[in-house]
Amino acid sequence: MSDLQATLVIGATGTTGRRVTAGLVSEGRRVKAGGRTATPVPGAEAVRFDWHEPATWGAALDGADRVYLVPPIGSSDPAAVMLPFLRQARAAGVVRAVLLGSSAIPSGGPAVGQVHQALPGLFEQWAVLRPSWFMQNFAGAAPHARSIRDEGAIRTATGDGRVGFVDAQDIAGVAVRALTDERAPGTDLILTGPETLSYDDAAAIIAEVTGRPVVHRHVTFEELRDRWAAEIPPAFATLLAGMDRAIADGAEDRTTDTVRRITGRPPHTFRAFAERELAAVR
Repeated sequence: MSDLQATLVIGATGTTGRRVTAGLVSEGRRVKAGGRTATPVPGAEAVRFDWHEPATWGAALDGADRVYLVPPIGSSDPAAVMLPFLRQARAAGVVRAVLLGSSAIPSGGPAVGQVHQALPGLFEQWAVLRPSWFMQNFAGAAPHARSIRDEGAIRTATGDGRVGFVDAQDIAGVAVRALTDERAPGTDLILTGPETLSYDDAAAIIAEVTGRPVVHRHVTFEELRDRWAAEIPPAFATLLAGMDRAIADGAEDRTTDTVRRITGRPPHTFRAFAERELAAVR
């Protein structure tokens, strides 16, 4: 199908990007898998793409008419690099853009919220995916996963706040539909799992599935901010710690029917995720 226009997937080896790429390939779509090292991805054309190297943008966009956008990791001002790219993408013939945002950040909000606000003015066909917290934050090399393995603990400033944790597989399922359906959503989509859980609940499920003792350790906003600031830029650390504080205040205590409505199937439960991706971690 090389004669077809391609979808450029940015961050194609990342948590959602690799799942979006696999979903598009399984539907027979031509995919350009963008990443800083052009890592081979089954069924896709690997291309080098770096948000901070505009010289890589042109070749990545060549032949693409739609794009899946994963913001630069760790940036508190992604609009500074993303908006020039999006203007170049539009000029290069991209007609549809699907942005990975956050349930915690609305249009016009900080960071990716600025890109969200600009997107409808750049593309007639667009969508912003605003997932709740990823279930995959507890797996692989993610910080919670590391602390579970190393200390048997999850540290947050969320208190007893509840979250509609969402599986990256479900996010990717919605992204594939937003990229390929005849009509783009033309709106933002809040994505959650089927239930809300506190981090105490999540720790208990992980402990049961893995057979390891796992606890949720409550910390203050300041303690979490300073812990993050040892690893990432202070502005981004403050933003992340502020999201935990918002959870404590009830901002993420919600579920939506978006996954079922867009994909035609129910979202995965946290237990199903844990049994699939964490059961072997003992």
